[in-house]
Amino acid sequence: MSRPSSFSLRGRKALVAIKDERDATIVRRQFERLGLEGVAWTPAEPVDFAPDLSLIDDEFLPLLQPAQRAFLTRSPVIALLGTETPSRLKLVFELDPASFLIKPLRSAGIYAALVMAFERNERTSELKQQIFKLEQRLRSRRIVLAAVLQVMHSHALTEPASFALIRRTAMEQRKTIEELSAEITAKGMLPRATG
Repeated sequence: MSRPSSFSLRGRKALVAIKDERDATIVRRQFERLGLEGVAWTPAEPVDFAPDLSLIDDEFLPLLQPAQRAFLTRSPVIALLGTETPSRLKLVFELDPASFLIKPLRSAGIYAALVMAFERNERTSELKQQIFKLEQRLRSRRIVLAAVLQVMHSHALTEPASFALIRRTAMEQRKTIEELSAEITAKGMLPRATG
């Protein structure tokens, strides 16, 4: 299943927390043009749907309730900045925004901020998946090393030859090196040395 394009916004749903009515009107008008549904929200209200995106006005910060912050981690956030003071920027950074807009808002820039937010969110998600896989492989290195040492001792092979034997056996059994290594260390099952 392919992911939706970051450039296509039609049919997506956004949570919109904007205090200034002028800014809210500009966002509503742009969302209508882009086919994006905006749902007005204030931090005191519960969120009863999973937004594809959240626009959060810096005047609503900090979000103190854990439930308010929890739903923001599931989708990209666009921060609306009115003041560029260090204390306000720290509050905005707690949202981990994927993009931002400067207030007072104008029509120009909203589409770019939306696309950048969706694209950054997608790239961040892909990087997190890659990191997770690499961390798993890193954790399994000890198991692979233990299996290589066990094969070295039982078959009187060098380290490269032991690893090659494990790799070849794993390929023959259609397993990963890590899976076979775990079996070797747990069950004492050793691949047969050939050659």
